Amino acid sequence: MPRRKTRLQIVSRRPESDVRKAGDSERTRSKSARATELPRVSGRWLLGAVALTVAAAALCGWCTLCLLFWQGSWQLLYHPATAIARTPASAGLTFDSVGFAATDAGVPQLSGWWIPAAPSAAFSRFTVLYLHGQDGNLGGTVDALSRLHAVGVNVLAFDYRGYGQSAFARPSEAHWRQDAEWALQYLSETRHIDRAAIVLDGHSLGANLALEVAAAHPELAGVVLDSALDDPMAVVFHDARARLVPARLLVRDRYELNQAATALRIPSLWLERIAQPGQSGSTREPDAYRKAQAQKMLVWLNPSTDTDKQLEDALSRWLDEIR
Repeated sequence: MPRRKTRLQIVSRRPESDVRKAGDSERTRSKSARATELPRVSGRWLLGAVALTVAAAALCGWCTLCLLFWQGSWQLLYHPATAIARTPASAGLTFDSVGFAATDAGVPQLSGWWIPAAPSAAFSRFTVLYLHGQDGNLGGTVDALSRLHAVGVNVLAFDYRGYGQSAFARPSEAHWRQDAEWALQYLSETRHIDRAAIVLDGHSLGANLALEVAAAHPELAGVVLDSALDDPMAVVFHDARARLVPARLLVRDRYELNQAATALRIPSLWLERIAQPGQSGSTREPDAYRKAQAQKMLVWLNPSTDTDKQLEDALSRWLDEIR
């Protein structure tokens, strides 16, 4: 029988090391391909990121606006001046320049004038602590101090911190109140004046301050309020910039006239100017005056006549009553 030839198939096998190397190369090529692909960002995520960035920028801008308003809003109400243009000498008054409320280093923080009454003056037992308004400094009060001297009282007038030659500080209700307390302390402890003989006299915003201090010191003789401001903070809170920020949280000054009048327990003299055509003045009795329960007197001044004479007469009558 013929032999059947058998064909042998030889299967070649690759070494295992070569197989692993090939797998590793394939995975490396796959990773490289994935690495070269651009990352895909969701449109929703992108819009959210943009919105968050804009909101953060707006918040930072608003916070900056709040900070600027907090730092500069005092300039809407207070208008201090450092240069003193006049002294009592220009009105022929004898006076002493005084400094008090010294720091730990012995440097006076407040500067003022002491104007003594004539020995034979009718009201020389009284000492008036004069509190000027929010504008200027002591140089603008010489005429008012001259009227007080003509009545026959001793006078202490001073500049708040930030005004005139007093130490620098940003004006505020808290600083003014502290300055007035220091002035009272100077009169009673340094000049040894009985507080029952001290009369507070304030003009404009200084009248609001005088009423606050008088309400806290029932031991004083009385308080004179010349043209007190009904709503002094309106210039701050009604400013256009105040509508963009929480102004009432940023500004602490209030000068609550009605609240102080309700708490007043000493005699008070209220001076109001009758409204004239084209001029500022009042046409009605102040609300704070009606709230005051202690002895009080309201005098209407007519700007068309001799105001100085009216003021002197009103103050003399009132001092006679409380004496």
